[in-house]
Amino acid sequence: MTNPLQALWPCCAGEESGTAELFSALADPTRLILLWRLLQAQGELSVSELSDCCGIHLSGVSRHLAQLRQAQIIDARKEGRTVFYRLRAEPLASTLTALAEAVSSQAQPSEATTET
Repeated sequence: MTNPLQALWPCCAGEESGTAELFSALADPTRLILLWRLLQAQGELSVSELSDCCGIHLSGVSRHLAQLRQAQIIDARKEGRTVFYRLRAEPLASTLTALAEAVSSQAQPSEATTET
């Protein structure tokens, strides 16, 4: 019996738990806001910069960023005591593209019927 995730996302074969972790990380509204801010920045932002933009305490932002790092959606770089984060766009884009293609391949064409 084949794994349904492999059928949908051949690019993720053997990486089912990572794919599930990615979608779990994306399921939180606060993490989506943080990702959106990193996307807008088109570069790195520190935890304090992300905290300021989102109105969330530093410890909360750090917890959300840790989950995004675990899901390999963002990367971190430490400079002294400051940690800078950036979006890893390619892995995220390829997984979402694979999902969109799988869904599109299963979509039925619109059956618009016109009655005369």
